[in-house]
Amino acid sequence: MGPQPTPERLSLLLGLALLMLATLPRYLVGGHENRLNLILIALAVVGVVGMLQWRLLTAAQRARLPRLVGRLGLCLVAGLAGMGGWHALFSDFIGWELLIAHGATLGLLLHALSLWVRAPR
Repeated sequence: MGPQPTPERLSLLLGLALLMLATLPRYLVGGHENRLNLILIALAVVGVVGMLQWRLLTAAQRARLPRLVGRLGLCLVAGLAGMGGWHALFSDFIGWELLIAHGATLGLLLHALSLWVRAPR
């Protein structure tokens, strides 16, 4: 059997789903229906995998998840603030759709790096 599910992996899956949701307005405004459909299909797959991972977690692992989701939320807010500052300093106004997508991407990257740095031994 492969690696066991962990709350850290589930928090990353949740972050990936939030990232996919954050990109939806970008594709709606841009008129990219094909990409929008692909993102929706991938979002459904990530949702199913997340539910399966949730069912495989023990009660002790599920108890650790709220703290990880809180850290994910802080990282997403930090990513949005970081990208807002970056675009304010170094580019023209790009639109809220792109700002949210870029901020969510940076936030998920920060969350993944924080999990990697604090990996249990």
